[in-house]
Amino acid sequence: MISFPHEFNEVDIQNLTGADLAFIGDAYYELIIRDYVLHQGLTKLGKLHDACVQYVSRSSQYKIITSIEKELTEEERNIYLRGRNYHYKTKSKEYIHASGFEAVIGYLYLLHRQERLDTMIRKAIQIIEQTKENS
Repeated sequence: MISFPHEFNEVDIQNLTGADLAFIGDAYYELIIRDYVLHQGLTKLGKLHDACVQYVSRSSQYKIITSIEKELTEEERNIYLRGRNYHYKTKSKEYIHASGFEAVIGYLYLLHRQERLDTMIRKAIQIIEQTKENS
């Protein structure tokens, strides 16, 4: 793993906007989902992409965050609200809530809270898997 000279701490995180946290959270979450989908045995690029979108789309992330919001710790909830309440150009309810979810992922990632991050992403996958089964 690449090591950077500056590790983020709680004070650094407070200087980042909700959009900054969502930016890194979006990238991390999508990478993990791509890895997960690849491990499902799909090998055609179009099918990989389509499978990924089922987990990373704003509507999917909206489903995820509305399902797990009550399970967030107080600090995660505050980060979620920072991500959700950032002044985005879009007013889409799904987009805004999805950005809050991504902000939490980014926050956990930057602070190296891997166990909590893994738990949250496993729950996200379960929620989407259940949605796929029910449709």
